[in-house]
This record gives sequence, C-alpha cells and structure tokens, in this order.
Amino acid sequence: VQLQASGGGLVQAGGSLRLSCAASGIPFGGYVMGWFRQAPGKEREFVGSISYWSGSRQNYRDSVKGRFTISRDNAKNTVYLQMNSLEPWDTAVYYCAAGNRKDYSNSYYEAWYDYWGQGTLVTVSS
Repeated sequence: VQLQASGGGLVQAGGSLRLSCAASGIPFGGYVMGWFRQAPGKEREFVGSISYWSGSRQNYRDSVKGRFTISRDNAKNTVYLQMNSLEPWDTAVYYCAAGNRKDYSNSYYEAWYDYWGQGTLVTVSS
C-alpha cells in the first residue's frame, strides 16, 4: 500500500494550494480518506476526511471550515485537499491517510486509519 501526497509549497497568506494524495494497493473507493497536519513543535491534528465511494460526507476541523474542501476521484485513486484563504498558522506538513472502519464518525482520530502517506510541506508566508 502506498499513499503519495504532493502539491505542497510556499504560498503567501490569502493564497491557495491544492494537495493531492494518490493511493495504490487498496480498493480506493472503499476507503475513507483523511488529511492531517503537523505544525513545527506541535502534535499532528485532524484537518478533514471524506467518506467512502461517493464522498457524500466530509468532516472538517473548525478552523478550516469554509476554507478547505476535500474531494475524491475514485477513477484516479486520488483524494484532494483544496486550501483557500491560507493563513500563516496553516503552515505544516500535511499527511493523507486511509481507513475503512465502519464508524465514519470516528474518522477524526489518527488511530482510525490504517495507512499513511509521507507528508507534504505547506508554508504560508505573511
């Protein structure tokens, strides 16, 4: 199983980035995909998740609601994190994760996920 995150970089405050996470080795549509981030000196935290197959449900942490959007393309085995109105406090390494437990409501938790990508760095300058 491999999750390959990409799309990170340096952006000015107020700008946008789109992260991608390409999965292989799993039946992608049947997996919940999550995004987490870890800022320097801080613990990793939940950013958002998207439910199986159609992705009709998404969860987001409060601080990114209205700015970040998760989507998935099952044909491409890829999940996306569109980040708009970025702020310096969004600076972090962003990780994608995959899990297929039945209780989607618990997808906020790191332990819920079975597989993790390597992370991609997002730096937002003020």
